[in-house]
Amino acid sequence: MIENDPSTADIRRPHQRYRLKKTVALVGMMGAGKTAVGRAVALKLDVPFLDSDAEIEAAANLSVPEIFQRDGEAFFRKRETEVIRRLLQTQKGILSTGGGAYLAQVNRDNISEAGVALWLDASLDLLWNRVRHKDTRPLLRTADPRATLAEIFAARTPVYGLAELRVECAPELSIDDMAERVIKTLLTRPDVMEPAP
Repeated sequence: MIENDPSTADIRRPHQRYRLKKTVALVGMMGAGKTAVGRAVALKLDVPFLDSDAEIEAAANLSVPEIFQRDGEAFFRKRETEVIRRLLQTQKGILSTGGGAYLAQVNRDNISEAGVALWLDASLDLLWNRVRHKDTRPLLRTADPRATLAEIFAARTPVYGLAELRVECAPELSIDDMAERVIKTLLTRPDVMEPAP
């Protein structure tokens, strides 16, 4: 490497460090990228990645679809609220929440008290392209999953719009690009995150 070669300057420069002041809860539809983008953001910020669905699955030793089938959605939602509350109180990080979590007022209140909600806003077409080949979505196990997704989308989008922060998803953006877009948005809120000195 040539010391004064400008083309190598970026390689040598350490990555920008940030200080996360409160947990960022990613909210949005199934397929919006809450887990994939959340992991990438947490890695870039060097903070814990938390996943409410994964925590519920670990505690129950069952998958989310199995919990829905065995115990019903009401049981799952109660566990979800308990887990989200605990994760918000335990450590600061990036929290991926289930698609239905933000619909409950208690979860919205808990998130706004201890953290901040960031909506990954994806179009219906983008969501359908991402979820149509997966059978891990219990709510889409219907005769017409596309129509079901459209109904869920129409019902939930106004509630997601209550989130304090919003990042638009675009099909051409990679997970890494989306993570950068989230970080840029977080930096607009110094009460949530700021560059480390």
